Amino acid sequence: MLVFLISELCTFDFRYIPVMKKFNVPNIYRSSLISAIKEKRKQDDKLKKDFSPTLLDFGPIQIYLARHFGFCYGVENAIEIAFNTIAANPGKRIFLLSEMIHNPQVNADLQERGIRFLQDTYGKQVISFDTITSEDVVLIPAFGTTLEIEKILQAKGIPTEKYNTTCPFVEKVWNRSEQIAQKGYSIVIHGKAKHEETRATFSHSSSYTPTVVVNDMKETIELARFITGENPSETFYEVFKGKFSAGFDVEKHLQKIGVVNQTTQLATDTQAISDYLKKIMQQHYQLTEETIADRFADTRDTLCYATNDNQTAVSGMLEVNADFAVVIGGYNSSNTSHLVELCEQKLPTYFIDSAERMISRDLLVDCNWKTKEQKEINHFIPEKNPVKILITSGASCPDALVENVINRLVSFFPVKKTVAAIKASFV
Repeated sequence: MLVFLISELCTFDFRYIPVMKKFNVPNIYRSSLISAIKEKRKQDDKLKKDFSPTLLDFGPIQIYLARHFGFCYGVENAIEIAFNTIAANPGKRIFLLSEMIHNPQVNADLQERGIRFLQDTYGKQVISFDTITSEDVVLIPAFGTTLEIEKILQAKGIPTEKYNTTCPFVEKVWNRSEQIAQKGYSIVIHGKAKHEETRATFSHSSSYTPTVVVNDMKETIELARFITGENPSETFYEVFKGKFSAGFDVEKHLQKIGVVNQTTQLATDTQAISDYLKKIMQQHYQLTEETIADRFADTRDTLCYATNDNQTAVSGMLEVNADFAVVIGGYNSSNTSHLVELCEQKLPTYFIDSAERMISRDLLVDCNWKTKEQKEINHFIPEKNPVKILITSGASCPDALVENVINRLVSFFPVKKTVAAIKASFV
C-alpha cells in the first residue's frame, strides 16, 4: 500500500496545489505541542519523503504520531472564510448550506456564533430556501454544492461566489470532469452517493456528460457487466437507481469512460476501481496501451494531495509494532473513517471524536466506522510496559483535539516526562 501511494504521488499534478499560505485559524483549534512537532518534521523532511511516525516517549507509554494528520488546506481555507464572514457581517443572518466540515466541534462553534444550517448532511432541508432573502449571507461548505442549489441562491440575489469555501481540490475534480467530458467521455464517480461532495460532483459532472456513481469494487464489477453485456441493459436502472444522470443510456454511455473520485475516498480503492475498469475496456474493445485512450481517460491527477499524505502516513505508522491505534475525528467524516479502516486491518483501533470518550484507563467509548454505532470498550489499555499507541486524525480534526487525547492518555500513567518536556524537545 505504501509503495502504491508514493507512486501515485509521482503522477500527481503538483502545479495545481495552491501556494500553502498560513491561514488565520482560531487559536482554539491550534496546539502548541502539535505545531512544534509538525514544524520540526517539516524542517527535517522538506521533500516529504519520510512517512515514519513521530515518537513521543513518556516512559511507560509511547505514542507514535502519524507523519501527516489534521487540518488540510481546504479545511483551513473554509474555517478562515467562515470566521471572517461572521466578523464582517455583524447583525446579518448568516447561513451555511450544511455542515462546514465533518467535525462536531467546528460546526458547534459556528452555530454558537449565530450561523444556522439550511440542510443536514444528507441534503434534507432544515430551513426552507423560501425564508432566505438577498440581505442574508449564505456560505457554501468545503464540500461544494450542486448547480441546482447555486441557481436557487442566485435567483434570490445571493452571490454564491462571495462566500464560497469549496475546497480547491474538489473544484479540480469538477474541472477535470469537464475536460474529459469535452472529449466525449462519460464519467464514473467513485464516491458515496449521499455524501455532500459526491452530490456536488455528480451535479457538476452530469451537467457536462452522462454520469454514474459507484461506491466500491462490488458496484464497479456490477457496472463492468453492463459494459460487457453480461447483464441485461434494462436492469441497470434498478441496480444503479439514484446513482445515474437523467437520460443515461446504458448501451451508449458506457462505451467511453473516465473515473474521478470523491477526494476523501481511499486512494488505493479509487486506483483499483480505475485499473479494473481500464482492464475491462481493454479486453472488451481489444485495445492496447497505445489505443486505450480511445475508450478510457487517465484521471489519476484528481487524487487529493492531503488524502494521499494522510493515508500514506498511516501506512508508515503501521510499520510500528504497537498495541492499538486511536483515530480522532468526526464520526460522519469520510476521510477519517478510511483512516480507521486502514488501521483496523493491522491492529485494534478505536475511533473517537474527543478525549472525553476515554472515560478512564479501563473504559473507552468507541465508534464503529461502518455502522456509526457507539459502544463501551473495557480494558482497552493492555497491562504492559511500555504501552505503544498509534495516533492520527482526520483532515477536519483540530490539532487541539489531538493534544487533548495525548494529555488524557498520559494522565493514565506514572510518566517519566511531562507533555511540556516533550514539546520542548521539538522546539
